[in-house]
Amino acid sequence: MKLGQFRYKLPEELIAQYPARHRDEARLMVVHKNTGKIEHRVFKDIMDYFEEGDVLVNNNTRVFPARMYGNKEKTGSMIEVFMLRELNSQSLLWDTVVDPARKIRIGNKLYFGPNDELVAEVIDNTTSRGRTLRFLYDGNHDDFKKLIYSLGETPLPKYIKRPVEPEDEFRYQTIYAKHEGAVAAPTAGLHFSRELSKRMEIKGVHMAEMTLHIGLGTFRTVEVEDLTKHKTDSEQIIIPAETADMVNEAKRNGRRVCAVGTTVLRAFESSVSTNNMLKPFDGWASKFIFPPYDFLIADSLITNFHEPESVLLMTTTAFGGYDLVMHAYNEAIKEKYRFFCYGDAMLILT
Repeated sequence: MKLGQFRYKLPEELIAQYPARHRDEARLMVVHKNTGKIEHRVFKDIMDYFEEGDVLVNNNTRVFPARMYGNKEKTGSMIEVFMLRELNSQSLLWDTVVDPARKIRIGNKLYFGPNDELVAEVIDNTTSRGRTLRFLYDGNHDDFKKLIYSLGETPLPKYIKRPVEPEDEFRYQTIYAKHEGAVAAPTAGLHFSRELSKRMEIKGVHMAEMTLHIGLGTFRTVEVEDLTKHKTDSEQIIIPAETADMVNEAKRNGRRVCAVGTTVLRAFESSVSTNNMLKPFDGWASKFIFPPYDFLIADSLITNFHEPESVLLMTTTAFGGYDLVMHAYNEAIKEKYRFFCYGDAMLILT
């Protein structure tokens, strides 16, 4: 398939700038792959589609305040630094993306905080926008991380055209977030409230967890028309044995296995055994899924409405079927669903 097949026109007013007032009261579009039927519900109705013994698998990665603003030495120019991942905790080396990149060269120093509490030196160019920074800090690593947290802000996507607010620190995080390492939230999981999760548990629906630390590669612009030539960044994935066992038991018993988000779907497809069962995994993977693709683990998917030409939209169409999902998107625009990370949700049932 070609990149152009994933373009669609989205009215700007449908890009959600704030989350729903209550997590589980976002709208829910239910898409039945076998029949093409589309239903319009509220997210807390999702429990109507799952029964005792079914398994929903969540991504328990935790977003850290990855966006910081510093000033360049001598000129004082403000530079946005997006902290991607720590490369070396002893040397305080970090892989970052800087903006505007053209102003930053190897050897430049950046100062962070109102009183220059933190200084970083640029030691390498990794991509056109990427830079490796060495932070010059004399304290211990725990104190360094606390300083990063105090200086950084919640990394809301750029399409949210408003300042970050205190509530974002909580709402741009799933209720089950545990393991720090993501620079973006696994947005499908943002709709689960504690009350809804408890009701699912009482019904006998199992809630399992795995970890995929979402990097910027998930949102990197696809710049090639031929999708087979697009390369994605590796992301760290951890699938515990307990989760693999729970998923495989459900499959053997003919129960539903639902991926809560395209990140879980990618993790599943990165660790499949020869007999089409899920294997425990702890490592890095760079799975790029686009149509056509045969999924081996999940038979249902919860996801948000994604940006045009995004790898997330491509993965969703691979799961639900290109024609049906693009039709559902047109229906969502007509029905004025809210799009992207703080928007409404879609449940695809196969």
